[in-house]
Amino acid sequence: MKVLIIEDEQPAAQKLVRLLKEIDKNIGIAGILESVEESTNWLSQNPHPDIIFMDIQLEDGICFEIFERVDIKTPVIFTTAYDQYALKAFAVNSVDYLLKPVETGALEKAIHKYESIHKKTGLNIEDLVNKLQPKTRERFLIKVGEHFKSVLTADIYCFFIRERCNFLHTISGKDYAVDYSLDKMEKMVDEKRFFRANRDFLINYSAIKDIVAYSSNRLKLILKDWPECEEILVSRERVNSFKKWMDR
Repeated sequence: MKVLIIEDEQPAAQKLVRLLKEIDKNIGIAGILESVEESTNWLSQNPHPDIIFMDIQLEDGICFEIFERVDIKTPVIFTTAYDQYALKAFAVNSVDYLLKPVETGALEKAIHKYESIHKKTGLNIEDLVNKLQPKTRERFLIKVGEHFKSVLTADIYCFFIRERCNFLHTISGKDYAVDYSLDKMEKMVDEKRFFRANRDFLINYSAIKDIVAYSSNRLKLILKDWPECEEILVSRERVNSFKKWMDR
């Protein structure tokens, strides 16, 4: 088993290496990385390992930024001193979530959890991740000030970009900032329900109030109960796909 460790505290990284070797001497360490930037570069240039151990708070940011930059198919075991990121961790390729200081027993259980799922299913790494992580999300966890709010995907009218930041807009008319890019969110939601109208908008079918012909080969969407929203034009290259999506 090849293991990649992403951890900015060298004592914690070395302890993890020691514990892994105690559990299984055949475990190989593909590398030890300390930052979002270093991890992004490594994962972009090297074959991905069997499993990644990933600290959440790194020296230059939060590890979830890595998932925004690189398409990671490898299962991940998160290690952190904080438990507030647990729900967000399970939104990505998480097998387990270990609180520091990591103990041998908890680490061994996490390894066995990964191995048992892999051996039971006989799946390759990509299929295993797909099994661990459903393709569509039922809800999104949103941070509002010092609080967290769970928003049902069915209650989201659209995801959109404004001034280089990502947001979702709900049935109740509320806008909330989200950590994921639109490209990432497009993969998280049901393609039968959501359509990427253009680079800035991912629209829920139930949010569409009207579809208006715009110029010779464009379409304009008007959403329900959102009069202040700028007009949403379906990209020229997406018009045919949009019509097929609506007519099914």
